[in-house]
Amino acid sequence: MSLELDARQRAMLEEMGVRVWSPLHPSGMDDAPARATHEAAAPTRPHAPETVAPRATTTRPEAQFDSQTAAPVPTVASALPADIAAMDWPALQQAVAGCQACGLCQGRKNTVFGVGDTQARWLVVGEAPGENEDLQGEPFVGQAGQLLDNMLKAVGLNRGATGAQGVYIANVLKCRPPANRNPQPEEVAKCEPYLRRQVELLQPQIILALGRFAAQSLLQATVPDIATIPLGKLRGQVHQYNGVPVIVSYHPAYLLRTPQDKAKAWADLCLALDVAKRVPAR
Repeated sequence: MSLELDARQRAMLEEMGVRVWSPLHPSGMDDAPARATHEAAAPTRPHAPETVAPRATTTRPEAQFDSQTAAPVPTVASALPADIAAMDWPALQQAVAGCQACGLCQGRKNTVFGVGDTQARWLVVGEAPGENEDLQGEPFVGQAGQLLDNMLKAVGLNRGATGAQGVYIANVLKCRPPANRNPQPEEVAKCEPYLRRQVELLQPQIILALGRFAAQSLLQATVPDIATIPLGKLRGQVHQYNGVPVIVSYHPAYLLRTPQDKAKAWADLCLALDVAKRVPAR
């Protein structure tokens, strides 16, 4: 695909340390470290209010997008717990805020439900809140969040915008693991229904999965032996999560430590843009 960039976008890419280029499909398959460190400390940014109601849930066939053609391939989705499946957006937020399904509730200061435009075409899924996210109740508010914002702005997206420029940002886990340790399987299992209901209500046209745990959580039903596959080998393909195409990329915290891979993350964004343009609007 080709991507027309204005001066502002080119400046943001230069800030990311990325040379402006137009990849066809990303080919780099270098492996990421097992865990990308959670968002580092940074100045507080005002919370972007969720002012638009999420789309009404509709029944649609689950589909998998072929990695080369993006043609839908039927898949079977497991059923959500009945109570979560019946929740609207406010009820889901309230359920997350009061959740005590695992031990993470004991040490949290705030749950981190998500932020952005609930009518957005794009959903960005990270791994788990860090210290600043726990304090502010918003995902990606540290240095990694600043990098993510610059990456999104480079392709015309903004967590504070609505309409075509809008994006919604959430995490797999809604509570911070102690000392930013890796999410445990039972914690992910308890939180996954909340994320899945968010996807059902948001009905995004594309999901950008950032980091190994986000990729594993979203793709566990469709990618065999997902836990053994390095993150780099999941890139450059169009996966699916309950009918929504998923593009896998590196966590911004990893990119802060490994800036040479920012060009690969840019290629992932270009691929996501290409796929999003080919997905019919809902």
